Amino acid sequence: QVQLVESGGGMVQAGASLRLSCTASGRTFGSYTMGWFRQAPGKEREFVGRINRIGASTYYADSVKGRFTISRDNAKNTLYLQMNMLKPEDTAVYYCAASQTLGVTTEVSSYKYWGQGTQVTVSS
Repeated sequence: QVQLVESGGGMVQAGASLRLSCTASGRTFGSYTMGWFRQAPGKEREFVGRINRIGASTYYADSVKGRFTISRDNAKNTLYLQMNMLKPEDTAVYYCAASQTLGVTTEVSSYKYWGQGTQVTVSS
C-alpha cells in the first residue's frame, strides 16, 4: 500500500509555470507506474500523463504534450509535474495516482492509490 500527498498547487496567470509534487509513503514507490490526472468542475477526471517505474518512459495527453513534464525521484519517493505555458483550461484539481499496471495506463480504473488533490487555477 502507498499513501500519496500532492503539493505545489496555486493560482497563476496564463503563461506562467508551476511544479507539482507528490510524495509517497512506504518503501515500494519505485514499484509503481505513476500518473497525474486532473478534474475540472463539472467534468470527469482526465488523464494528464504517466511515468514508468524507473522514470525512463513518459506518456502525455495531447492537451498537455510539449508543455507538461513528468519526472520522479525514487530515492526521495517523489513524483513531479512541471507545468509550463499554463492556460485557463488547465484549471483543475490535480491528482497523482499509483498503478501496478505496466505499460501505458491512461484509465482512472488502472490506478489503485490516489492522493487528495491540489488545486491549480490559471487566470487569463
